[in-house]
Amino acid sequence: MAQSSVDPAALSCSVCLEELKEPVTIPCGHSYCSSCINSHWDTEETESPVYSCPQCRQSFNSRPVPKKNFMLAGLLEELKKSGLTAPPADHCYAAPGDVSCDVCTGRKLKALRSCLQCVASYCEKHLQPHHDAAALQRHQLVAPSHHLQENLCSEHNEVKKMFCRTDGQLLCVVCCVEQHKAHDTVSSASERAQRQAQLPARRNLLLQSLQHKETDLHKVQQETRDISHSAQRAVQHIGNSFRGMVLLLEKRRSEVEQQICSQEQIQLNQILDFQEQLQQEVTELKRNISELDTLSLTLDHNQFILRCPPLDTDIQCTHSRIQNTPKRNFENVSRAVSVFRDKLELIMKETMIQVQEKNYPDDPDRFTVRQALSREELTGRCYWEVEWNGRVLVAAAYKDTERDCGFGDNDKSWALNCHNDCCTFVFNTIQSQFLGPFGSRIGVYLDHSAGALSFYSVDDETMTLLHRVHTQFTQPLHAGVRVFVGATCFLKLK
Repeated sequence: MAQSSVDPAALSCSVCLEELKEPVTIPCGHSYCSSCINSHWDTEETESPVYSCPQCRQSFNSRPVPKKNFMLAGLLEELKKSGLTAPPADHCYAAPGDVSCDVCTGRKLKALRSCLQCVASYCEKHLQPHHDAAALQRHQLVAPSHHLQENLCSEHNEVKKMFCRTDGQLLCVVCCVEQHKAHDTVSSASERAQRQAQLPARRNLLLQSLQHKETDLHKVQQETRDISHSAQRAVQHIGNSFRGMVLLLEKRRSEVEQQICSQEQIQLNQILDFQEQLQQEVTELKRNISELDTLSLTLDHNQFILRCPPLDTDIQCTHSRIQNTPKRNFENVSRAVSVFRDKLELIMKETMIQVQEKNYPDDPDRFTVRQALSREELTGRCYWEVEWNGRVLVAAAYKDTERDCGFGDNDKSWALNCHNDCCTFVFNTIQSQFLGPFGSRIGVYLDHSAGALSFYSVDDETMTLLHRVHTQFTQPLHAGVRVFVGATCFLKLK
């Protein structure tokens, strides 16, 4: 009767679907196993800073502190003592991937705990002797594990309880006495205690390293912004300078053309005056010749003498003056402008060479295009964001990706090409296009062991999945960005 009056669902955890273990209650009133709710919130903590109830989905801004449910804990204890616990449901049987009880025969139940001393896993029923027997109560029970055999010596089939500091190996007692007799050996518990005592100092070192890395990251991010701003200012300055040079050259061209036209008019006026004079002289000479021809026919000697003067040198002088007249052309101006053009072209070439061929020190990690990788190796679960405008590539890549290759153009990098109102995912030169609109923040979530790489469009309230990659990563990844001309970006690892 007592068993039938208890609803099994009220005594089960909605996360693991098993009987509650160390039941705790959260602010919304629902109860869970202490380990289950904490594991659930650990997972949420890596994905977003919001904590929720697995049943009613109520969210909490800060992580709640679960409180022990004394009523449920007392009820479960009474049921165990009276033997009125409900028989296991189907979900209590071990499924593929679960740790099964090593004692059960036939269809095995899920293991509730694993014993490091027995090197075995037990369901709730077969674990009971560890609660009842005084000798077994001293055994160390842990969460069900597939790795118990690693605690067993493969040579002597004994539990590894010793540690050799000389060789850095876990040993069984027989190994300690035989192969490692002269070595510095201690119990595993002693080695654990020593290393446990070192954890605060190690944690402080890691925190210091983290602070240094975050400082370096901030400097690199600031340098990235400075480079982009400097490049933008240079592009604007160069544009203004070239436009000024074009206007100056245009002004000088106009002035030279005006000078040529003015000089042309002056010289034409001079030569036209001379031409008119020559024309008059030619006419006069022709008239004189005609008069001479007529005079030569007269028979009156006296008239001939009076009208025919002696020979003078006027014609010879006129001929000499014409021969000494200089050539009038503007070839020297054309030659001067051509020389100026050649000098200007040479200066521009030398200037461009100086701009493009800076004396940078050799660095095998430098890319030939405007892109860079983070120094940190990314493994496990990681998340970072990139704020951008213009056109950028947000990428994840192996350290040994080709230095003369853009992100996404090989099989060692995965990239999201963000430009205006569309994004293109690129891997091994294969592109997949998505239409916008997209925010100015791109979030990247990496689960290295699961082979998952996800790109999101992020704003203050939502995250929209853009593309997800499922593959097997063979190396640690690095966050990468490529900035095109006129674009800026800001990368932040979280």
